[in-house]
Amino acid sequence: MALERLDKILSGTGRWSRREVKDLVKAGRVTADGAVVARPEDKFDRTATVLAVDGEPVDGEKYVYLMLHKPGGVLSATEDPRQPTVLDLLPPHLRRIGLFPVGRLDKDTEGLLLLTNDGPLGHRLLSPKKHVDKVYFVRVDGTLDGADCAAFRAGLVLEDGLRCLPAELEVLEPASTGLVTLREGKYHQVKRMLADRGKPVTYLKRLSMGPIALDPALEPGTWRPLTEGERAALAELEGGPKAD
Repeated sequence: MALERLDKILSGTGRWSRREVKDLVKAGRVTADGAVVARPEDKFDRTATVLAVDGEPVDGEKYVYLMLHKPGGVLSATEDPRQPTVLDLLPPHLRRIGLFPVGRLDKDTEGLLLLTNDGPLGHRLLSPKKHVDKVYFVRVDGTLDGADCAAFRAGLVLEDGLRCLPAELEVLEPASTGLVTLREGKYHQVKRMLADRGKPVTYLKRLSMGPIALDPALEPGTWRPLTEGERAALAELEGGPKAD
């Protein structure tokens, strides 16, 4: 039985900093198996203890899963000496628990980005064998048409030799916009595919990744933990994380 400090367990959920946990304990708002916790440094078995804040059970799982609405102008990286990264958008206590982006979005690309410290999950979502669908909203310089859709369905072979898996392109209104669904994630793939069609991308936004869709209530640069339902959807991927 592994015992860990309460403040470590609760701050690791991504919902509170250690300072906030200390205040919660001081106010008598935290219980362990129904008993009020006296000190934030008290130790518990996260898998065998029912922890609650204000009477609401708190999952003591060691992994954190966040949904971020990535804005343009930040890197999908954990650190960079010259430019802001997606981790810079998080509060300090979340920058210290080993979070990383699951897959990368270009610096100027917006939209859904999952952040977690669950390495196996990241591998499963990015594995070529899984073919996890990723849906993007795209705007191009030009007009998308049926020939573009057919080319995407057939699987493009780009000038540099990259052979793309069959993909979906749905033309929207106006016809300079569309939805692209990929089952792989090569470097700058959406931009390269549309450039190959002579219609360079002027705006790109990821809307979903597998079963997780970008929350429309999230403004660019903001984030939230995944809901129980979203985590349950991820759990349906073979070997995914357990739902709460």
